Amino acid sequence: MPDNATERDALVNRQLPEMQLSTADNLLTAPRPPPENFTPTQRAQYRFDVQGNAIITGGAGTLALEAARALLEHGASGLALWDLNPDQSFDAIKTLHSKFPDRRIITEAVDVRDAEAIKSAIESTIKVLGGVNILCCFAGVVGCTHALDMSPEGWRQIHDINLTGSFLCAQAVARKMVEKKSGGSIVFTASISAHSTNFPQPQAAYNSSKTALLSLSKSLAAEWSSYGIRVNTISPGYMDTILNEGPGLQRARDTWNARNPMGRMGDPWELTGPLVMLVSNAGRYINGADLVVDGGAMVF
Repeated sequence: MPDNATERDALVNRQLPEMQLSTADNLLTAPRPPPENFTPTQRAQYRFDVQGNAIITGGAGTLALEAARALLEHGASGLALWDLNPDQSFDAIKTLHSKFPDRRIITEAVDVRDAEAIKSAIESTIKVLGGVNILCCFAGVVGCTHALDMSPEGWRQIHDINLTGSFLCAQAVARKMVEKKSGGSIVFTASISAHSTNFPQPQAAYNSSKTALLSLSKSLAAEWSSYGIRVNTISPGYMDTILNEGPGLQRARDTWNARNPMGRMGDPWELTGPLVMLVSNAGRYINGADLVVDGGAMVF
């Protein structure tokens, strides 16, 4: 509490900032049904049509590259893959170029904890692509440490990358969307760890960072709605990627599979359908939502 009269007076007389929600006549949030003269095939294509340019953070990772391909398959004009080290997936990114020679695909070396690096990256991205309509945040770290043994530095690093990094990227992209009055879609990658404690591995920092993303998404979905910016999350279950490979993880994998109604881990491709829905015409009325893609793990 304030310990002097001046500070107390300032506290009781402060004015709270207020968010402005959208209205029914806002063209940025209005429905966009397909034209009446469209054929059934055209209507189907229109429903999941991905329009404009996308930025994908953690862009050299398995999930991000699968997402990148899906967005391009559904019509994205351009793509910027942001990663701390995009060259680690040089061959996979080269394949994207060969499969989609008519699209603009670029890479940027970006540390999502660095606001200035993000600012520079978005300027160079827009200079090449011409604008940004979609942001998909896949940059993240895991970290399995007993809470009693976790250092303050380790705790902060996980939250800085998973939570603060997602916010900084969303803020930078949203500022451009507001400036251009274009609206857009932002998708954070949360996790089933945001809904239920992982087992058997201890992941207090990771779990709490992903839980915070759910709350952040809802807050931004409300704040930015009047600008036509939708913010949602996807919560994957255990995915069959390099992060969950190796003989040292076999016991954990067996446990995860045994506790899943479908008896297996997810394939990265299985995340792309929900993602495409969220960023396409099909997801135009989805805002502040979380899509759990876990094979049913959360039913228990």
